[in-house]
Formats: sequence, C-alpha cells, structure tokens
Amino acid sequence: MDLDQLMPFIIIGIILIVVVVLFTFIPVMLWISALAAGVKVGIFTLVGMRLRRVVPSRVINPLIKAYKAGLDLTTNQLESHYLAGGNVDRVVNALIAAHRANIELKFERGAAIDLAGRDVLEAVQMSVNPKVIDTPFIAGIAMDGIEVKAKARITVRANIDRLVGGAGEDTVIARVGEGIVSTIGSSNTHAKVLENPDSISRTVLDRGLDAGTAFEILSIDIEDINIGKNIGAILQTDQAQADKSIAQAKAEERRAMAVAQEQEMVARVQEMRAFVVEAEAEVPKALAEALRSGNLGVMDYMNYKNIDADTDMRDTIGKLSEENNDDSDK
Repeated sequence: MDLDQLMPFIIIGIILIVVVVLFTFIPVMLWISALAAGVKVGIFTLVGMRLRRVVPSRVINPLIKAYKAGLDLTTNQLESHYLAGGNVDRVVNALIAAHRANIELKFERGAAIDLAGRDVLEAVQMSVNPKVIDTPFIAGIAMDGIEVKAKARITVRANIDRLVGGAGEDTVIARVGEGIVSTIGSSNTHAKVLENPDSISRTVLDRGLDAGTAFEILSIDIEDINIGKNIGAILQTDQAQADKSIAQAKAEERRAMAVAQEQEMVARVQEMRAFVVEAEAEVPKALAEALRSGNLGVMDYMNYKNIDADTDMRDTIGKLSEENNDDSDK
C-alpha cells in the first residue's frame, strides 16, 4: 500500500488520539452533567481547573448539589476552598443541612470552620440534634467532711458562631466538674446534697459555664451520686497521730535530758565522795604532825582512840538493833 492509501488511516488515528487526549484532559462528561443540571460552567473553566491542578469533579459535583438545593454558590468560592485544603463536599453538605433546618450559615463561615479543623457538618447536625456528654465521677467534700461523688450528663448544642476559636468538650467537662465540686463543698452536710441533687444542676447552670466554648449548654442532669470516704475523720485521725508522734518525741527528749542529768548527779556524788576520802586521808597526817609538834599529847591521842572505838561500838549496836526490829516485823 502506498502513502495515499495509508493517509486516511493515519488521519483517523490522529483524530482518535486527539479525541482521547481531549476527553482525558477536558472532563466533557462532567461538563455535560453540569449543563443537564442547569449549572452554567464553561468548558474553558474546566480546562483552567486542570491547569491549576484542581480536580474538577471535587468542585463541580458539590456545585450541582448546592444548585439543586437552592444555594447560590460559585465555582470560584468552591475552587478557592479546595485550593486552601478544605473539604468542599462536606462544607456544601453542611450548608444544605443548615438551609433545610433554617439555620443561618454562610459559605465563608462554613469554610472557616472546616479549615479550622472542625467537622462543620457534625456541628450543624449537633445544632439540630443536641449532643449528650457524660462526665466521669467527680468527687467533692461537704462541710461535714463526707466525700460525695457525682456523675452528670451534659446536653449541649453546637454554637456555630463560636466554633472557630471556641473551647471543646474537655473544657466543658472541666468547668462542669469545677462547678460540681464547689457546689458540694458549699453544702453543710452530705445529706443535703443527697436530698436535693438538682441543686447541683441549678447552681452549675447559673454560672454560664459555656462562655467562650463552641457549645451552648442546654441542661445538666445528675445521673448518679454516691457516698465516698469520711475525709474529715481521716484527716482528724492523721492529725491525732501526728500530735501523738510529736508528744512522744518531746517526752523522749525530756526523758533523755533527765537521764543525762541523773548521770551528771551520780558523777558529782562520786566526785564529792572522792573529796571526802581525800579529806579523811589527811586526818592521820594531821594527827602525826600534831604529835610531832607537841600540840597533841599521848593521853589526848588515847582519848581520841577511845572515843573513836566507842563510836564504832555504838554504830554496830545500832545496826544490830535495826536488824532485830526488821526480823520481828517479818
């Protein structure tokens, strides 16, 4: 076959390649779907999305959905949100849900909430159907020292105006817990808390704990309430034990001082006895010196010895008399 005969096949192949490339690069079917739904989207707009690395279906399909729901959105709004990293389909679904529920939600607000990392569709659904948050058991101590544990159920509704920058569930639980603890602590007795558990709910609600959060607290209900330990008695026992230990330590200190003083007095007695023995040892020396110097005669010395012997005899007789008296008493 010559070139003239092959030319038609070459042209047909080129046309097929061009058509395939055209349908691959330009989402013609998506453009036809948009026209069929009544959404006016230019073919060059879709080409521009391709050039800007935007997936056309991620923008056109939500746009068709919004148009059918009666929302006035443009491709520029959806494309800019897509390029910012947002979830276009979720934002459009949230706008449709808010529109059906007569909740005022603009596209800019919904896009900001989505880019802030919050689920805007869940927030709209929570505004229609409030959410229940269960708190763990929160312990408080009444004025009589009895521990009271309460568990609450918090019914909240999303506050769309405060979703951006508002505190989350953890803050709500922490604030409610603080309110429960302070309410129990201000009660005179634990019996008063058990009789009127709704007083906790009223007191906590009156404090406006949802300020600065992404929620609006609708109600706080006490789900369960229990009695814990007698903290007052435990503290008094610990204090008494501490006082006892302090008193024992002080008594031991006084005993040690008394023992030391006794030992000191014993040492002083021994010292005095040493002085007496030393003084007694000087007596024979003095007598000898008196005899040598002539101040004491022989007869005087003999009289002294007799008196000393009489004294010893009387001491012996006195001791025998005391022993006889003790035997007779027995």
